[in-house]
Amino acid sequence: MTAMERQQEYALRTVEERGVRLIRLWFTDVLGQLKSVAISPAELEVAFEEGVHFDGSAIDGFSRVQESDVLARPDPATFELVPWGREEDVSARMFCDILGTDGTPFDGDPRHVLKRNLDRARQAGFQFMVAPEMEFFYFSHGDPTRPLEPLDTGSYFDLTTTDAASDLRKRTIAMLEALGIPVEYSFHEDAPSQHEIDLRYTDALTMADNVMTFRLVVREIALERGSYATFMPKPLEGVQGSGMHTHLSLFGEDGNAFHDPSGAYGLSKVAHGFIAGLLVHAPEITAVTNQLVNSYKRLVHGYEAPTWVTWARNNRSALVRIPVTKPGKASSTRIEFRSPDPACNPYLAFALMLAAGLRGIERGYELPDESVTNVFELTPAERAAAGIGALPQSLSEALDVMEGSDLVAEALGEHIFEWFLRNKRNEWQAYKSHVTPFELARYLPSV
Repeated sequence: MTAMERQQEYALRTVEERGVRLIRLWFTDVLGQLKSVAISPAELEVAFEEGVHFDGSAIDGFSRVQESDVLARPDPATFELVPWGREEDVSARMFCDILGTDGTPFDGDPRHVLKRNLDRARQAGFQFMVAPEMEFFYFSHGDPTRPLEPLDTGSYFDLTTTDAASDLRKRTIAMLEALGIPVEYSFHEDAPSQHEIDLRYTDALTMADNVMTFRLVVREIALERGSYATFMPKPLEGVQGSGMHTHLSLFGEDGNAFHDPSGAYGLSKVAHGFIAGLLVHAPEITAVTNQLVNSYKRLVHGYEAPTWVTWARNNRSALVRIPVTKPGKASSTRIEFRSPDPACNPYLAFALMLAAGLRGIERGYELPDESVTNVFELTPAERAAAGIGALPQSLSEALDVMEGSDLVAEALGEHIFEWFLRNKRNEWQAYKSHVTPFELARYLPSV
């Protein structure tokens, strides 16, 4: 019996033994929105064998009308009982791979994009491991027509034992662990009602599934308690926004491929190439790692988010940071990519981080000098002399850079590459034509 067959057997047996009433099949559109179709237990075995048929033209970034039919085939390795809802209505969930009607992987499926890039890494002898730091805000409501009301006024690492937000975070962690998603750290972040939960590192595909589940759980628990949670990168003016700092490493046959105690900074040649690849291609992948108009209101000077393309060991103004390695623990050697935000599609974002790093390894990119000063304090002339480039400063600029990138086009595939650019150009045009309260307040009285 193959591993896949064992996993299917386990899912089928658990559904029967636990009296599961409904199986939710999850997948994402190109923008990273979670989609779901529910089937009864009687349909599960057929779903494993044949997939579940649906109209892909109704999903953003999937099929055109003339090629609409696709199949959702559940991945039994992702089977989990859902620990919410009424006890008598036990349900389960599985993530799906999206296929064409001929059974081949569908080019518009973000999960397939990540799997394809992971296969490239595997052929080079690497397993890609990730661990994101998920930041988000709690508010008393989610009505965009009313002023936002944070649930607390805490700051970084504050111990807020009696407030509602602390209780929400504690319940969220319990729910995540019930779903098999281990949490490494949890704490109050710098801004009022801003919180962070760090997920324990695992392979990139599992982590992308975990991020999608995480975002749903955070929102579900907040709504359950009459509050609202958002992963919007910059919901409040004057405080820092929410990032998704992502820790990355490659593992090979001999363990952590980034670790070399005899190498510069304790990093291997593989790590140097990977970091260099991220730095060279960071502007090209920013439209995907930071996909909203609002994302670029976080990537500004003064709020800890990176704006300049540099790397460092302990300098938090850098785009790529090298965290301190635990003594005697080579497996903890990793790099931290600090620009992504939690509104991204994790499948596409992880795929592009990997593609950029592999390009640096394969082509032997040279790692530039470490940035040992606060980049934000350098003058434009000093940055230019040091060869320090900038990340895109708007969604429009990011899309221009992405459009000229052969790396992004290859990693995403033609279908998603072209659709993403069209969709996001439309978003930018809608934003450009919108008259904001800022403009009215600033110009109406005086012009």
